[in-house]
Amino acid sequence: MITLERFTENDFDRFIGWIENEEQLIQFAGPLFKFPLTEIQLQSYLEQNKKVPYRIRLNETKEIIGHCELNYENAIPRLSRILIGDKNLRNKGIGKLIVKAMVDLVFQNPNCCAVDLSVFDWNASAIACYNQMGFVVRPDLITSMLVSGKTWNAYNMLLDKVNYLK
Repeated sequence: MITLERFTENDFDRFIGWIENEEQLIQFAGPLFKFPLTEIQLQSYLEQNKKVPYRIRLNETKEIIGHCELNYENAIPRLSRILIGDKNLRNKGIGKLIVKAMVDLVFQNPNCCAVDLSVFDWNASAIACYNQMGFVVRPDLITSMLVSGKTWNAYNMLLDKVNYLK
């Protein structure tokens, strides 16, 4: 139903068009980018060697519908920056397909036994998706950031390979 393909400069305009405001950018990318998102920021993003960004293609229509990233900066690989750009395609189960494809890529490495992610505590649909995949909240790793005068708390969630629901 979906395919992950490497994100390139050809994806910049589409990607920038999906981000309407600072809150959306922070929800999607945390503090990595500054609003408004620019091609210069995305070019720097592509040049980082421990972040592997992908575009998400919907197989039935061949349309690029989103973005995601595998982040290898820490000892545990991280699923990051998952975005379904077309709002009409959200909450239709595609997020679970994206997470599954990302986790499958990570666990192709036989030395990898876990993967994690961060999600804002108010993002109930994302948390439900991650729970269905076997991720669990690590209560000792909750972080906070100030966004537009409000405190946003983020959960760190972990999936052990032995608990992965295929």
